[in-house]
This record gives sequence, C-alpha cells and structure tokens, in this order.
Amino acid sequence: MNSDILSAKEYRRYQRQIMIPELQKAGQGKLKQAKVLVVGAGGLGCPALQYLAAAGIGTLGIIDDALVDESNLHRQVLYGSVDLGKLKAIVARQRLQQSNDLIHYKVLNIRLSESNAHEIIKDYDMVLDATDNFPTRYLINDTCVAQEKPMIYGAIYKFEGQISVFNYKGGPTYRCLFPQPPKETEAPDPTDIGVIGVLPGIIGTLQANEAIKIILGKGKILSGKMWIIDLFNMKTYAVSIKANPDNYSIKRS
Repeated sequence: MNSDILSAKEYRRYQRQIMIPELQKAGQGKLKQAKVLVVGAGGLGCPALQYLAAAGIGTLGIIDDALVDESNLHRQVLYGSVDLGKLKAIVARQRLQQSNDLIHYKVLNIRLSESNAHEIIKDYDMVLDATDNFPTRYLINDTCVAQEKPMIYGAIYKFEGQISVFNYKGGPTYRCLFPQPPKETEAPDPTDIGVIGVLPGIIGTLQANEAIKIILGKGKILSGKMWIIDLFNMKTYAVSIKANPDNYSIKRS
C-alpha cells in the first residue's frame, strides 16, 4: 500500500489512528480505498455510519427509503426534531459530511430488493446489515454469498444485542445459523418490540469495528461465532456457528 495516498489534511485528521502499530499509514490508506455499504440508516446504521465515516472509510454507501419519525429519535442519533418527515439517508449524509467531508457518500433512497441487490452490492467490499426485517437480511446474505463478500450482522431486542460476521473467507453464512426465514406469523413486528436507546449504539459501533478489522486484515474477526450482549444483566456470551457447505450452493445457481 502506498502511504502517499493520504493527503496532509488526512494525516492530521487520522493521526491518532495512524500511530497505532496495527494500523499505521498503510492501514489508513486501506481504509481510504475501502467501500462499505450500510443497509439501513436506523438504530444500528446511525452509529455504524458515524464511526465508519470518522475512521476515514473512503466510500460509504447508505441505503434506506424510510422517513424520520419521532419514535426514532431516542436511538437514531443522526437525527433531531427538525428532521421529522425527511428521508433518513439524505439527512444521514448531511450529518456525516459535517463530521468528515474527506470521504465519498453514496445515497440510495430505495429499498434493497431482489431486483436491485446484485447491482448495488457489487460495487462494495462488504455489507453491514443494519436492517430490522428478515426478508432483507436473507437477501443481503444470499447476495453476499453469491458475490463472496462479508456480511456484518447486528440485531437488537430490548436489552439484548447480537453481532457476527458471515461469509468471511469461507466461514458460516447467515443461513448456517438460521437456514430458513421464519413464517410471517412467527416473525415479530419491529414496531412492536421495545429497545433501550443505548443498545443499538453499542452494537452498531461493534459492527463498524469488525468492518475496520476486515479492511485492515488485522485482529480476530467474529466469524464462526455470534456474540450476544445482555445489557440488563451485564452478561456476554458467544454461540458457535458451524459452516454448512450446502448454504454456498447459491454461488452456482
């Protein structure tokens, strides 16, 4: 990696990262050249986007077709009362640009679907899943498997959060953990589930951290395990996930 890829302004901005032995100038250059797609600009997406932008990820994709609602504000920290009724992705980009205008933001005010997922995801190195519904999550997984790209998973429920990295260097996919989506009658409606406001901040930040480690090629990636955090009882534990080769058949379909 040519460290000259960084400008003098970038050296100044990222100097506290660059001085880390595991990162240095070459690592910051990798972050600048990386392209990360964040699907969902809600509770998980907001903190993940903030820290990915602050870290200097060169291209950040933001895809979300929702509008800011007042019920979002206790946990979706990129938005305020003045943003009610506005497109989340547009507001998110505006806030992120105020924080770091040295990187490129690509906004898509649409819903990820079977008709557009392949074309959208192919332009990125990895996908950060910040969604709240099963159909989109399985779509992200299957597209990432087909394109051999990592999927950084996060989920939240009341006081409990989950995080894992799927499809990383032949590791387990999301379907290795949950082979099939739940039936509509079994899947809870996200609007009916409560969540403590700080929880998505923690999980989203951890997702951003996994993305940074993957880009750098450093540290232990959370592949083959799902880390579960219980903030109410202050407990953490990990669940091992075994890869099932049958879940990679989509590559050949």
